[in-house]
Amino acid sequence: MAGGAGGEDDDGITGINVTPLVDIMLVLLIIFMVTASYIVKPSIEVDLPKAASGGDTLDTTLSLVLAKDGSLFLNGEATTREAIAARCKEVSSKDPKAQAIIAADNAALHGQVVGLIDLIRVNGVLKFAINIQPQDEK
Repeated sequence: MAGGAGGEDDDGITGINVTPLVDIMLVLLIIFMVTASYIVKPSIEVDLPKAASGGDTLDTTLSLVLAKDGSLFLNGEATTREAIAARCKEVSSKDPKAQAIIAADNAALHGQVVGLIDLIRVNGVLKFAINIQPQDEK
């Protein structure tokens, strides 16, 4: 009898070894975790003040950020007061209902925030909102 000594069962594979499958899944998980950090859009870190009342805003035209060191950002890009004034004039001439969202760092000086509000209003953008972080209600 070639190939078979007496008494062996030829039932086939009765169990599946899942160790290689788990290894592959862990490698895929690590790859997704590493690539997820590259997908995230870079943002400007500001510490927003908290307030209990605040609503959603729609149709944001200009997004202004005032960092704690006084630097200005328009729609995510570093800018100057002159560039903001020019952009406000341009936007307000196209859309009289244009609005701006101002996000100022909690450590930014009050005078700088008021100056930024005055800058956009003088240049035609009359509607604005102050961006806040909702306060946790207890």
